[in-house]
Amino acid sequence: MTSSQLPAVAEPSYLTASLRKAGALDAGAVREVKVLHQRDTVVSHIARLGLRYVGESAGSPQTLILKTPHVDFAKTLAHGGRHEVAFYTKLSPKMPPGLVPRCFDGRFEEESSNWHLLLEDLTDSHEIATQWPLPPSREQTFAIVATLARWHAVWWDHPDLGDTVGTWASTEDSAQHMETFAGHYDRFADLLGDRLSEERRILFRRLIDQSARLSERYHLRRHLSITHGDAHTWNFFLPRTGVADTVRIFDFDLWGVNVPTNDLAYMMAMHWYPERRQALERSLLNLYHETLLANGITGYTRGALDRDYRWSVLWHITKPVWQWAINIPPGIWWHHLERVMMAVEDLGCEELL
Repeated sequence: MTSSQLPAVAEPSYLTASLRKAGALDAGAVREVKVLHQRDTVVSHIARLGLRYVGESAGSPQTLILKTPHVDFAKTLAHGGRHEVAFYTKLSPKMPPGLVPRCFDGRFEEESSNWHLLLEDLTDSHEIATQWPLPPSREQTFAIVATLARWHAVWWDHPDLGDTVGTWASTEDSAQHMETFAGHYDRFADLLGDRLSEERRILFRRLIDQSARLSERYHLRRHLSITHGDAHTWNFFLPRTGVADTVRIFDFDLWGVNVPTNDLAYMMAMHWYPERRQALERSLLNLYHETLLANGITGYTRGALDRDYRWSVLWHITKPVWQWAINIPPGIWWHHLERVMMAVEDLGCEELL
């Protein structure tokens, strides 16, 4: 995409109307749009746009992030775009500022499956903590987990959950989900052969056999929230040195209503090797619980958090299988499998079975 090939949503007239509707532009108008940088992710195209105005534009954004479908996945992964657009257009306006990037415009077109998001550009003020797969520093990680807790607290047992915010899975939905997983697992185990030990095969089978009982935690519909679904530490923007601002969460393709510790287990048990996880895990869980309490969450004890965290870690042994099933390369899912299995052993999660 060059400046001369901008889509209609990046034309000056469209941006002017969008920014005015969002309350980010008063009397002025966008005169010129320039592509400053662009890149592809796995499923989307990201362009950083520079704006020039005519007339009064004090306080209006000088740059924007335009997120559109990756051309190779526009049809096959259209639901991801629909889901993220729904988050930014329906949920984020109901949230306190400073938790996620501001959205100025978003739309999903059902007929064409085309979609776009016009988002706040945090390039100059924020940065990703580290280059993947290097874990963040202790200080950075504490800032990330505190922000995750504040975000979870916003939607904790919210009356709109499962109604106008996300959907509930029924017990039949959960059973069908596990039936699908069991089929994937059989093929996954056949592929790995002796690289998947008998002890791990038994663990997977016990989880499948007892999935209905384990799913009761979710179906109680108590102490649930909106979860990110992909809450690794590289999906957080941290303020650059010298910038007084908040940590922001981004990339909401996989959000849903679920047990909040799923995000913590995904962040720590799936992505950190034992030494790092063991050094920070307990302190981060303490911080998470303290932040929930500070944000008005009641009736959720520190012991309940521990039980939920171990429950989530156990469930996350299924994640590498799902990743394999959608053709994510083994350079990702193999390491996830090894790390989460070590976490299951460390935390005694097998006792839950």
